[in-house]
Amino acid sequence: METVQSKDGTTIAFDRSGKGQALVLVDGALCYRGFGPMRSIARLLAPHFTVFAFDRRGRGESPDTAAYSVDREIEDIEALIREAAKVLRGGKRR
Repeated sequence: METVQSKDGTTIAFDRSGKGQALVLVDGALCYRGFGPMRSIARLLAPHFTVFAFDRRGRGESPDTAAYSVDREIEDIEALIREAAKVLRGGKRR
């Protein structure tokens, strides 16, 4: 497990697998990366892509904030995209 900080400071947990162009997989509302369809999808895609599968806030190992907002979830995905870009450009891994 790795983590990235969202804009509001929330820690977002994710797994990275594979090598190649980046894909960020977003699980459904009631799922998290250890329980849901993205786990098997990530395994299938990993031979071709660098796959980022994460726990949406309030699920799995990602904590929640007091007031839910779609904007916060978008910021979480933005944080993962920044991490994917950094790693794929040869930046330092956490």
